[in-house]
Amino acid sequence: MITIRDISVPLRHDPSMLYYLAAQALGIQAAQIAALHIRKRSLDARKKPDLRYIYTVDVSTRKSEKQLLRQCRNPKVSLARDVWYKPPKASSAPACRPVVVGFGPAGMFAALILAAAGLRPIVLERGQEAAQRHRAVEHFWKTGSLDPECNVQFGEGGAGTFSDGKLNTGTKNERQGWVLRQLVRFGADESILWDAKPHVGTDVLLQLVQNLRARVIALGGEVRFGAKLTGLQAEGGALTGLEYLQAGETKQLPCQQLILAPGHSARDSFQMLERFGLAMEPKPFSMGVRIEHLQSAVDLAQFGISSRTDPSTAQQLHAADTPELPPADYKLNVHLPDGSSAYTFCMCPGGYVVGAASEPGRVVTNGMSNFGREGENANAALLVTLEPKDFPDSSVLGGMYWQQSIEEAAFRAGGSNYHAPAQRVGDFLARRPTTAWGKVRPSYLPGVTPCELHELLPPRLTQVLEQAIPALGKQLHGYDDPDAVMTAPETRSSSPVRILRDANMQSPTLRGLYPCGEGAGYAGGILSAAVDGIVCAEALIKALS
Repeated sequence: MITIRDISVPLRHDPSMLYYLAAQALGIQAAQIAALHIRKRSLDARKKPDLRYIYTVDVSTRKSEKQLLRQCRNPKVSLARDVWYKPPKASSAPACRPVVVGFGPAGMFAALILAAAGLRPIVLERGQEAAQRHRAVEHFWKTGSLDPECNVQFGEGGAGTFSDGKLNTGTKNERQGWVLRQLVRFGADESILWDAKPHVGTDVLLQLVQNLRARVIALGGEVRFGAKLTGLQAEGGALTGLEYLQAGETKQLPCQQLILAPGHSARDSFQMLERFGLAMEPKPFSMGVRIEHLQSAVDLAQFGISSRTDPSTAQQLHAADTPELPPADYKLNVHLPDGSSAYTFCMCPGGYVVGAASEPGRVVTNGMSNFGREGENANAALLVTLEPKDFPDSSVLGGMYWQQSIEEAAFRAGGSNYHAPAQRVGDFLARRPTTAWGKVRPSYLPGVTPCELHELLPPRLTQVLEQAIPALGKQLHGYDDPDAVMTAPETRSSSPVRILRDANMQSPTLRGLYPCGEGAGYAGGILSAAVDGIVCAEALIKALS
């Protein structure tokens, strides 16, 4: 196979154009290309409104590819190099079946690898299976009635299930391609294999995670829902068993190998691990708000084209005028003169801001969108980077306690009914309470309460946000629109604690325990968490041999 990079085509183009341009790059006739596969596609909006797609393709030809490469002087042409990941096999089975705690992206892929290796893992997930979880979350968004053990944070698929399902990552790893292929196998659209900004969508993820679970079970694994880890047992510095709570009953489980993938919101688990004496440390993380703009405004700023200027006919116009143009996204950051910084995270085009509480009396926001990204608004987290030295409490769990205090203040400010405090950007910058909404209507469920965020959020956050929003408005036109809506708080961007592990991926204070994924402090999204789950499973398998 030959790889050809940077093939530029207009938004509207016939697929055969790729064959013609690939052949042109190789100096051959299009008929001499036997097959063409898209490796990557991205949208180039640098010359608005002349938008173009940029492709990287792999081709096989009817001529000698080695000879073609020798003859071709095009720097954009090279031999295709694929690194194919192959899951390991276990050479022996342990006396006790390995256990995976948590069935989010890290736990799911750890369990999948262990099951494929023939080790028949047992998975403990404190929440419920996806269909039941979906009903519980919808009920919370409609009524404000929270189930602390089954919500946006806890349940099959983890917190990432109720998000946009974004698969972006800043790292490169040969396991990533394998993860993407498995996601397609279990229900994701094939476009995630080549889209430069792939996403699955919450509506698709809800079925995908069930299909993945069925595969783990078919390979000999077992998944126990409503099973919350409550204790560990050890002897001589090695794990010997664990304790979990299920249906109100405390149960014991012999265990010598545990992949601990609890998610970033398992606060009671962090407290239990601290009492046990597991090696942990406070970790930098970020907090802030969710900010919403009209998707049509983001389209106009990014593409120079807006097909959603009239919300009543938005979908009709979008389909008729620019059928190839997806809802625009953005990724922004700013470093301020005083050394502080802010950035956007988890941007959801055509999405919704939703309640993501997991504890009674605390309000948390998150963003999500379905695969079609059909919503009127765009939203993203607007976050301030925080270091352990910023935490009011210097203990290991100081960041977690700070999160909780802000979430409790938000609960009170919202009306003590899980409504979230929200404010127009113009009012926030003028330091006056919001009394009415403008052209951007808040999408948060269960509902919002207009307020003054300076009375709720710590000065460490509001002072940075006051500087960051106008600065980001210079990067993306309209970002500082006075009618944009800020909904607070966004506190769960990542884990505030890191569970330490050594070069063998095990806890330095408890052999046999493998801290894993975002909750343990080693990942920052669905794809990186899934890869970390695989790496920990590989380490466990290697230790057995």
